[in-house]
Amino acid sequence: MFDSGKAELLTLRDCLRFAVSRFTEAGLFFGHGCDNAWDEAVYLTLHTLRLPPDRLEPFLDARLLAAERAELLDIYQRRIEERLPAAYLTHEAWLLGHRFYVDERVIVPRSFIAELLEEQLSPWVEHSDAIQSALDLCTGSGCLAILAALNFPEARIDAIDISPDALEVARRNIDDFQLQDRVRLMESDGFNALGRESYDLIISNPPYVDAPSVAALPPEYRKEPAIALGSGEDGLDFTRRILAAAQSRLNPGGLLVVEIGHNRAALEAACPQLPFIWLDTEAGGDYVFLLRREDL
Repeated sequence: MFDSGKAELLTLRDCLRFAVSRFTEAGLFFGHGCDNAWDEAVYLTLHTLRLPPDRLEPFLDARLLAAERAELLDIYQRRIEERLPAAYLTHEAWLLGHRFYVDERVIVPRSFIAELLEEQLSPWVEHSDAIQSALDLCTGSGCLAILAALNFPEARIDAIDISPDALEVARRNIDDFQLQDRVRLMESDGFNALGRESYDLIISNPPYVDAPSVAALPPEYRKEPAIALGSGEDGLDFTRRILAAAQSRLNPGGLLVVEIGHNRAALEAACPQLPFIWLDTEAGGDYVFLLRREDL
């Protein structure tokens, strides 16, 4: 596909221009860390050449070895032909400066809950040591469980998922962060395998895409595990399960924090009796809710 004219791509700048043109021509979808062809081309190029991810300018006019050019053209071609998210090509995803291993067994980390954990859920949690136990429900790659452990250093964390494949990825990340002694992984359909455990904090980025949106997903999203995306006709099936069981799983004063995508209006209509507190994130205040145990 890229054989014609490849010898004319002499510098890193040449390859970037070529990649942006080809990505745009192919109509790629960007939504897994980058939102445009330029940023995606820069990321893939710097990663493939093993250059610092935040330093492009010094290398723009560097001449490429033939082997380096071949590597770049190969990853550009895979991005176009396979429509794989860039994270699956590089096997890494970045969330608030933290690097996580990812592959097609898990969705690409992108939860708004991450920034709330970095703020230690202030002002809803006064001191980090107030959280002694936490549960990450639908942990996937384990990224939120790891961020919870880093930001609540006194807490033991349970991270559960229905997918044994996802738990293998989560185990790799937990090992990378050397959190084996504080984060426990369990295979479970919802709360089913937890016994009598209860927690000071439950966080969840569950499946929440409604059926019409699932049907309209671009190819890049269809490369992610379907079980981690769709959740019934209105996208709220799993969230309803969480709300039905969370009170018995929270300690007195405990907090439930759940991401629900674009479903705020549908959720409030379905559960008018619940006093949802909508938390501010960089994307706005409609995507993550908080409930106290006493409100459930």
